[in-house]
Amino acid sequence: MAAQLENPQALDPRIRRTRELLKQSLIQLLETTEFEKISVNDITDAATVNRATFYAHYPDKFALLECVVAGQFNALLAARSVVFDGTCASALHGIALGVCDFLAQTPHLACSRQPHLEPHLEAAIVAVVSKMLLQGLQQHPSAKASPELLAATISGALVGAAKQWLRSPNRSPSEQAATTITTLAAPILSA
Repeated sequence: MAAQLENPQALDPRIRRTRELLKQSLIQLLETTEFEKISVNDITDAATVNRATFYAHYPDKFALLECVVAGQFNALLAARSVVFDGTCASALHGIALGVCDFLAQTPHLACSRQPHLEPHLEAAIVAVVSKMLLQGLQQHPSAKASPELLAATISGALVGAAKQWLRSPNRSPSEQAATTITTLAAPILSA
């Protein structure tokens, strides 16, 4: 899990290249194989690296998966210039919309053919949202609750609500869902 928290620009180009090979190999394997049936050997064979190299970067395939998901979700948020400075509840809307859209647009990870991925997908998204919220909240600490507690509560609420929206038959557009989710989560921020 530590790999996803590192600054990719600070890494040696060889490390970045190896990690990218491993991530791309897993993504390609997920298109044809259930996650539970993919082994570390399958990933290393596809990436043309050895097992020792894999384990030098990730403790297991679950950490690699969470890194893939976190990277894709971070890229979506960055492309939308979503930031949270800890002072504006309306910034939660951009995060909630990002979560809804990411979940809806990630069929190779969230499809029914890959049921074992859901907890890892959720954990990676919660970690990204929590980190973003925590960075903003630490700039403007609340006297009522710690930034860590607020970030954990809000990130879990946003992702949980977005997952429920995704499962809903005849679901509303993501923009509308994000507005509703933000309305529900904003009071937590002001606690």
